[in-house]
Amino acid sequence: MAEKGIKTIAQNKKAFHDYFVLERYEAGIELFGTEVKSLRQGQVNLKDSFCKVYDGELIALGIHISPYEKGNIFNREPLRHKRLLMHKKEIMKLNGMLTRDGYSIIPLSLYFKGSRVKVEIGVCKGKKLYDKRESDAKRDAQRTIERVTKGKGED
Repeated sequence: MAEKGIKTIAQNKKAFHDYFVLERYEAGIELFGTEVKSLRQGQVNLKDSFCKVYDGELIALGIHISPYEKGNIFNREPLRHKRLLMHKKEIMKLNGMLTRDGYSIIPLSLYFKGSRVKVEIGVCKGKKLYDKRESDAKRDAQRTIERVTKGKGED
């Protein structure tokens, strides 16, 4: 997120480990005031979250927004279902992709775009264990290469 006015709140690193991200979309999210205040403090967890389509609406499940400590009676349930805001055509397209075998819609990151909270969601396909091992091996090899080239540059 290198654009001006975009401040990342949280990223779902586990999603990149467990899934191949095929497509990415930006969606708004329906929140209450105390939830936004809690987000500004960075009290959110996307780790086990996913999205479903119910009655033509895209719903995010498992996004944990901790209660705002000064919110008293206005606080909402931390794991309540949150409606994502997208155009009807996009939602229907995503619903069509969900019907395919092995595809999921996963929230990848949560960020402020100006004063609005946005969610980056991805259409993902689950990785098998050997795919995860391959990804880890590539990452380790890349780190080794960077370490060696960094060491040679100092001499």
